[in-house]
Amino acid sequence: MSDVPASAYLALAIILFCIGLYGALTKRNTVIVLICIELMLNAANLNLIAFSKLGAFPSLTGQIFALFTIAVAAAEAAVGLAILISLYRNRSTVNTDEMDSLKH
Repeated sequence: MSDVPASAYLALAIILFCIGLYGALTKRNTVIVLICIELMLNAANLNLIAFSKLGAFPSLTGQIFALFTIAVAAAEAAVGLAILISLYRNRSTVNTDEMDSLKH
C-alpha cells in the first residue's frame, strides 16, 4: 500500500477541477467545453475514491458512486456530441457564441 496522504489526492482533484472550470467558462469551442466538463467530473470521482479509501470508515460506497458518475459522464458525452453534430449540420460551426437559435 502506498503512503500517499489524502491531501495529495484532494490537491490534485482541486487542480483538475479548476482547470476544467476555467476551460468550460472561457473556451468557445463546444468540444473543448465538453472535455472540460469531463475533467471536472473526473476530479469529483477522484475525491469520491480518495474519501472511500482514506476516510474515517473505508468502504466501497465512494467507488460505487464513482462508477455511477462515470456512467452519467458517458451518457452526457454521447448526448452532448449528438447535439453538437446536429448543430454543426445546421450552422456549420462548433462555437458556442453562434449557437443562439432559441433566442429568435
